[in-house]
Amino acid sequence: MDAGLKDAPVLITGASGGIGQAAAKAFSRESARLALHCFSRPEAIEDLRNDIATQSVSLRADLRNAAEAAAMFADAIAALGRVDHRVVNAGVWNPCPVPLHSMSLQQWRETIEADLTSAFLTCRAFLRHLAETPRESASIVLVGSTAALIGEADHADYAAAKAAMTYGLTCSLKNEIVRMAPRGRVNCVCPGWTDTPMAAKYTSDESAVRRATATMALKKIATAEDVARAIVFLSSETLAGHVSGTILPVAGGMEGRLLHSPEC
Repeated sequence: MDAGLKDAPVLITGASGGIGQAAAKAFSRESARLALHCFSRPEAIEDLRNDIATQSVSLRADLRNAAEAAAMFADAIAALGRVDHRVVNAGVWNPCPVPLHSMSLQQWRETIEADLTSAFLTCRAFLRHLAETPRESASIVLVGSTAALIGEADHADYAAAKAAMTYGLTCSLKNEIVRMAPRGRVNCVCPGWTDTPMAAKYTSDESAVRRATATMALKKIATAEDVARAIVFLSSETLAGHVSGTILPVAGGMEGRLLHSPEC
């Protein structure tokens, strides 16, 4: 199905990660034009650009820094002419389990800065761009997490940051974007366990997979492409033109309780 994104200018932050790369390829298949951001793995972006057929530009910035976030957005506009669609995907997840009573203030601040402050700064830059150059339609898709929906013990920093994105930003910005773009939409996808390099330690462990899928109706781990297709769907006015403020779990029906015996 044609998503109506041919030549659409799309900015994806965190494009060097598994979900970001899959999203870039999915948008490329729709013939969108892409600005692809990374912070620490520029070589992955160049490899990605070699894999996609549509116009693309690579951008590098520390999105915790307001000046760098603004400069990145200016570079995206210079390369694409404008930005109509934002995929807010940059962030971190500390793989070391730390209960809140043992968590350092430094870890808490680092996670909030990387996941939530970066989302604030890049969404702010996008909305300022829309205010300066109003248009009928635009979209933001935030990449949250099931940790925002059901929590994640020993990763409360991550769950709190993603919950603020999933509920606070999504539900607030859907009402703000329409001031600049009357058909503008803001939505959020919440992946569960997804087979990406960041989660490879767990998705390659059969016992970990059994424990994770014991909470899912669909007893399987998602692929990055599963999430990417949801991102493209929500970005498309053709497919999701009357969908805004929606929180879409892509998690196989995951719940915060056991649905199956982990041994099965």
